[in-house]
Amino acid sequence: MPEATPGPVVHDAEYYVLFDQHGDSWELEDKQLDAKLAELEEKFGAKPNVVHIMWDDMAFGDAGIPALNKIRGFDTPNCNRMAEEGALFTRYYTEAACTPSRAAVLTGRYAVRSGMYNVAFPIEAAGLGSEEVTMANVLSGAGYATAFYGKWHLGDIEESYPTNQGFDETLFTPYNQVLSLWNRIGEGANAVQGVIRPMLVDDPYEVDKTFGPSDWIMSMEGTKGGEMLEWKSSSLEDYNQIDPECEKRSIEFIRRNAAEKKPFYLAYWPLLTAFIPNPRKQTVSRGILGDGFQSVDAFIGQVMDELTELGIAENTVVVCHADNGPMVHNPPPGLGMAETVFRGGKSDYWEGGIRVAALAWWPGMIEPGTIIGDMFHEMDLYPTFARLAGATGLIPTDRIIDGIDQTAVLVNGDTSGRRDYNFVYTGNILAASIKGRFKRVWVGDHPGLPGSAFYDLYNDPREVNPALVPFLGTSSSFTTMRKRHEIWKQKYPDRPTKRGAPFTGIANAREETKALSNPPVDLEKLPFDPLEYMNFELPWDGLDAD
Repeated sequence: MPEATPGPVVHDAEYYVLFDQHGDSWELEDKQLDAKLAELEEKFGAKPNVVHIMWDDMAFGDAGIPALNKIRGFDTPNCNRMAEEGALFTRYYTEAACTPSRAAVLTGRYAVRSGMYNVAFPIEAAGLGSEEVTMANVLSGAGYATAFYGKWHLGDIEESYPTNQGFDETLFTPYNQVLSLWNRIGEGANAVQGVIRPMLVDDPYEVDKTFGPSDWIMSMEGTKGGEMLEWKSSSLEDYNQIDPECEKRSIEFIRRNAAEKKPFYLAYWPLLTAFIPNPRKQTVSRGILGDGFQSVDAFIGQVMDELTELGIAENTVVVCHADNGPMVHNPPPGLGMAETVFRGGKSDYWEGGIRVAALAWWPGMIEPGTIIGDMFHEMDLYPTFARLAGATGLIPTDRIIDGIDQTAVLVNGDTSGRRDYNFVYTGNILAASIKGRFKRVWVGDHPGLPGSAFYDLYNDPREVNPALVPFLGTSSSFTTMRKRHEIWKQKYPDRPTKRGAPFTGIANAREETKALSNPPVDLEKLPFDPLEYMNFELPWDGLDAD
């Protein structure tokens, strides 16, 4: 991890436009917030603990709102309790898909800046680079114990492992839930095609027998400075044990650090469900989402109760949200991930893909029943948690940090936000810009009449009536906003995707795992060495990956 550089945190250009108008009042508010945090630290003798729970593919309203629970056919009683005792966000934004969202929340930066804008699938041979400074790096530097449990989905190269990204301990999955289908049940049901080769009839016309995955790792565990190990197998039975084991370790982590009176940062990002559904249905909806979320909701309640029983609830902020909108385009049968209020879903620049269910709970600090209409982005957690930890000085200043310190929103509630804009990327393409109530979609521009896709998100929340003439007054302002954003990117350019050999540095690696790290050809028989033109880094040289 690069060392923190002295100086102020660098934000995107749009932040400075806002700060120019509100900086004096924000600075005064910050002094008042610091006084409240100092009182809290004096009471508990430690900085606030942080618990961050993030799950997959859920639309706004599916958790935390009882009326919408009835419409969807499943209940979220503990999320609803969070909303009653804490805060419900109505405009909480994320990146548009799993891997980008996870990279953004950990780095405080749009995923395109770290090269993590592609959703990772086995075998990726890429991941979050060591140049990034994660939330775990920052909080660890401030003396926090840090743990990651669950769906990491940020790469399979060694430098991307959670314990190399600031976490003290981990049990994680390098990929997503698709691996729940990579087994004999999934192959037999044609849910996957050609993954479990021993089950297949030999194709006499297949020349390349190595095309497609030959092996993979489903889950790994390790500690910072210790060994990284493969955890169990790739069977469906073992897949279904990951979340329960992560929940168990999460509670143990909380109890251990509470007993030691050490501040902690826990990230629990559950797998939520397998794409092979449990035959035993748990909800009226009978959908995989609703059935799977029952365990996540129950665990959220367990965490709240545990923190209360340990006497540290008032010194712990809990933030829960989905990583992006629902999978609505081509989901597995019976998935149940559907549009609710907003149009679109995963990978979309529409509100349904990026505006998600989100809640926060912090007894004594967040006013019960708070409904937050301010715009909040998952990247804002990065500087906000750093502020709570007294670790703002550990945030790097040699790059743009897109997240904004939103401590005021958590403590002072609705209308205290410091963000009214968002740049929406799909992959590495700037697809839309949002400013206040207005949204401009860039990818639908027409030759000779640019910028015709404008939306008023109050009066057209499902974005079904694009217009031009009513919004001509905002057209040039959106263009200027985009220019400012792109000028900043020229000064602080995006990093390329970090690539490397997968699954190195594993103490108990199987022979099949070791084979994944080696090129599938004899390099000496090639006309040139392709490794000279790839950004694989030492210690891997392509010939000895052990």
